[in-house]
Amino acid sequence: MQTHARAPVSRRSFLALSAAGAAAGAASLGGCALQVSTGVSSSGETVTMMVKGGDLSPDLVKQAKKETGVTIKRVDYDITKLIAMLTSGSPPDLVRGVGAVDAAYFAARDVMQELDDYFAASSVLRLDDLDPVNDLWRYDGKSQGKGPRYGMAKDFSQDSMFWFNTAAFDKKGVTYPSETEPVTFDEWLDDARRLAQRSKGQTTVFGGSYNGLVKLTLMATMTASAGGSLFSDDFSRVDFTTPEARKALAWYIDYCRLKVGPSPVLPDPNGWDGPTYQAGRLAMSNSGYWMGGMIGTDKKLAQVSRLAPAPVFAGGPRISACQGGTGLWMPRKAKNKDAAWRVFEWFFGEAPAKARASSGWGIPTLKSLRPLMPAKEEYQKRTLRAQENELRHFSVVSLSPYISGDAFEALFNQVATPAMKGEMSVDSLAGRLNPTINQQLKRGKEQVG
Repeated sequence: MQTHARAPVSRRSFLALSAAGAAAGAASLGGCALQVSTGVSSSGETVTMMVKGGDLSPDLVKQAKKETGVTIKRVDYDITKLIAMLTSGSPPDLVRGVGAVDAAYFAARDVMQELDDYFAASSVLRLDDLDPVNDLWRYDGKSQGKGPRYGMAKDFSQDSMFWFNTAAFDKKGVTYPSETEPVTFDEWLDDARRLAQRSKGQTTVFGGSYNGLVKLTLMATMTASAGGSLFSDDFSRVDFTTPEARKALAWYIDYCRLKVGPSPVLPDPNGWDGPTYQAGRLAMSNSGYWMGGMIGTDKKLAQVSRLAPAPVFAGGPRISACQGGTGLWMPRKAKNKDAAWRVFEWFFGEAPAKARASSGWGIPTLKSLRPLMPAKEEYQKRTLRAQENELRHFSVVSLSPYISGDAFEALFNQVATPAMKGEMSVDSLAGRLNPTINQQLKRGKEQVG
């Protein structure tokens, strides 16, 4: 199912990618071989996958060889190396990506292979079985969420949901949030203030964390929750001075100033919520269903942990987006596309997908695998009920293809740090963020052409 060849991607197409990499640094983001469902044999071929260690273990590489007949050569994910390989016309066959922030960005630069023909012919990855979260991997040249499919998520969470520790609430006499009806952002922040514990001027227990996966998805999702859009209709500009975007920005700056949770001005020494929550030093964690995989390894913690809906702004719509959607995509100039698709099918629809679904570390992206989600213990049933209720409120929040998550993160943190410390007003911050980020968006749009 090889598609028509195109000329090698020009180095100019990757100026934006290189700039994003620099910005990220400144911020420091048993049986026979099976056949392809289209009937093309891939046995004996080699597929290069650029992924991270946790995506594909050595055991999975061996399992893939046994179950598909395809040999996988694993290369560590590295954005600089990826750009060089794409530019030279010799990219990996499959590449790790985060659907929310990567799909439109790379698709707009014409380096991704459209996968619609493969999906249409597949008996493993049927279109009617795909969870709507996979729409994060679609882009029609203008908006994310529709158009050709360029990849697929391996699992997902609705990342604006939050976990809370009932023991921490009991200790402070704070009423538990509902597991079905959302609290408002103001109520969440008020609870975080009451739950935070301090000693000698230091925060010893965080009341709650709310940073999203990256600032780009956080700000876009919160603005949507306020009833607006962070971006202009053509995604070429941001405007933090609109009532909705300003509401989102003001709330996050308040969260940082109050020091009730980790932020760029109050870093978590553990680097992420997991170990801090496990240690009882975090009462609420803005992490979706996926963190239940870690929580479930500690039965005591699991008994006192609850999953709650994404907060809302009073009077705003109920938005519960996925800010990640990590998965794989196929470069347009990949050399072994049919064999890569066979691995793609296996990874997303066969043994690895079933193992992920039963682990509790994410919601499977094939609806048919939902019955494998952990539901044996009472706490697992409780979590699943909350999650299934929340799925009714899922939507794709579209992001601009003209700026990377890393570049946005670096610029946002650089400009916003004084405001987070209380040294700049929210209005002044909005006025400074707009030209800074819009300049980067303008460059990105020019480079896309």
